[in-house]
Amino acid sequence: MSVYLVTGVAGFIASRVAEMLLAAGHEVVGIDNLNDAYDRRLKEYRLRRLEGQTGFTFQPLDVTDKEAVLALGAAQRFDAVFNLAARAGVRASVENPWVYIETNTTGALNLLEMCRRSGVPKFIQASTSSLYGEGNAVPYQEDAPTDRVLSPYAASKKAAEALCYTYHRLYRLDVTVFRYFTVYGPAGRPDMAPFRFIQWIAEGRPLRLFGDGSQSRDFTYVDDIARGTVLGLKPLGYEIINLGNDRPYTVRELIALIEEALGRKAHIVHEPRHPADVETTWASIEKAERLLGWRPEVGLPEGIRRTVAWYLQEREWAAQVVTG
Repeated sequence: MSVYLVTGVAGFIASRVAEMLLAAGHEVVGIDNLNDAYDRRLKEYRLRRLEGQTGFTFQPLDVTDKEAVLALGAAQRFDAVFNLAARAGVRASVENPWVYIETNTTGALNLLEMCRRSGVPKFIQASTSSLYGEGNAVPYQEDAPTDRVLSPYAASKKAAEALCYTYHRLYRLDVTVFRYFTVYGPAGRPDMAPFRFIQWIAEGRPLRLFGDGSQSRDFTYVDDIARGTVLGLKPLGYEIINLGNDRPYTVRELIALIEEALGRKAHIVHEPRHPADVETTWASIEKAERLLGWRPEVGLPEGIRRTVAWYLQEREWAAQVVTG
C-alpha cells in the first residue's frame, strides 16, 4: 500500500483520481483550498463522496502557501504527488492572470521543492491542451512547439512544465506531465460547455454560444482521464503525455448530442468568439498508448448520456449551480 498526495482534491479530475487510488487500496491525503473560482457546491459534493472512505484524509491547504506545503512534506511521507490543483479556464485567466501564475506556476514550484526536500520520488503534473493551437498541425503531438500560447492560463501551465523539467534535470525527480483535452463528465466544471449546455437546455434557458459552433474540441470523459493519470505512476524519467479522446466534435455536434439525451431543443443565442479560444483541439494519443498502454474507452455520445443522467439525478441542486 502506498500513500499519495492529491492536490486540488475537491476538483473535477482530482476527486476521480483520488477515488480510483482509494479503490485500489492506497492511502490518499487530499488538499484543497476550496476557493470560489466556481460554485462551491460542486466541490463540496465531490469532497463528500471522498470523506469517510477508508484511507482518505483531507487537509484544507493552499498550494501557494509555501511554508504549509513544505511542512506537510516534512510531516508525512508520500510515495508520489499528483499535482492536480489549478486555476483553470482560458477566458477567466485573461481577466485575472495573477491568480493563475500564483496557483499554477508558484504552486507547482512549492510542491516540486517539497518533493526535493522530502525525497518524494514521483511527481505527476496536470497540464493542458491549451498550450497547442497557434501554428500547430493536428492531431497535436507532444513535441510540437508550444511557445505561442494564447492565454495566461496556458502560459502558467507552460511555466509549470518548464519547472518540472528543471527539477527532473537537477534532482532526478521522476516527472510525468499530462496535457488534458477538454475533460467532461458527471459533476464537471460549470464554466465548461458540457455542464453549462446541459443545464441551460434542461432548464429551458438561453444557450450562449461563442462563435458559430464550428470550433471543435477533443472532449474526453473524466474516468478515462483519471485512469490515465493513475497510470502515470509508472517510472518514466521525464515525459509529457497527451490524454485525449482522439476524436474531435464540433460544438454544434455537442449541442445536438445533449438535445438528443435530454429530449429538448436548445434556444441558442450567438455571441462573439473569444480571442483566447483556439479553433480546434485534437490529441495524438500514440505516446500514451505506447508508454502507458492507455486508450480512451468512453466516446462522446455515451459520455454525454452518462453526464445527462447524472444531472437529472442531481437536478434539485445542480440546476441552481452558477454557470455564468
